[in-house]
Amino acid sequence: MSNIAKAFENGKAFIAFITCGDPDLETTAAVVREAVRGGADLIELGIPFSDPTAEGPVIQGANIRALRGGVTTDKIFDLVRDLRRDVTVPMVFMTYANVVFSYGSERFISTCREIGIDGLILPDVPFEEKEEFRPLCAKYGLDLISLIAPTSSNRIAMIAKEAEGFIYIVSSLGVTGERSEIKTDLASIVEVVRQNTDVPCAIGFGISTPEQAKKMAAVSDGAIVGSAIVRIVGEYGREAPSHVGEYVRAMTEGLDA
Repeated sequence: MSNIAKAFENGKAFIAFITCGDPDLETTAAVVREAVRGGADLIELGIPFSDPTAEGPVIQGANIRALRGGVTTDKIFDLVRDLRRDVTVPMVFMTYANVVFSYGSERFISTCREIGIDGLILPDVPFEEKEEFRPLCAKYGLDLISLIAPTSSNRIAMIAKEAEGFIYIVSSLGVTGERSEIKTDLASIVEVVRQNTDVPCAIGFGISTPEQAKKMAAVSDGAIVGSAIVRIVGEYGREAPSHVGEYVRAMTEGLDA
């Protein structure tokens, strides 16, 4: 069984996205630990990239700050080694194909396995092209996590059938960022997913309030929150960990209510 399944064992999962290295890696480590204390069931660690096409201004800004601060893939691997001394929840990397290619795909994926990363999300790799990474992920026991967007309509069943770990359902078109309202008919997307796989699905993009998280978790297996957390880190810098912990606590309390 995928280690990621653990995140979904006790009710609805809360998945927290954190950009590595903003404002520095020590703060990232503290933010991750506080998010887990606050009730996060799974952590998505963003490896910064200079051209993060799926990201809105908040996460783009965090990427730029982290890269200016000198963060590298190797330093992030060391961060995970440190986190794995006491953080037991599943952790996945979210990054771009270029980051993996430039490091060397096999070297990158085998290191993920060695340090305790459970899965990989590559938002710029379409379903049709994931064969470039899938065999390596299978070789090293890493789940290559699929994304389903509102535009995936006739491909939802196909993507779901091959999914592993969990399915990342994108709530709205465009880039990441907080939204006041999420209008996509997500229930019908989830219904098609459920007809084709037992792999859990969580909804992300645009969720920032406990009400939104609860609404999204009501139709799926969990909620993914990124920009709202990254914004707190951007605002408070090195003082951010306790604020993130409080925010995650407030978000998780409503999920199973």
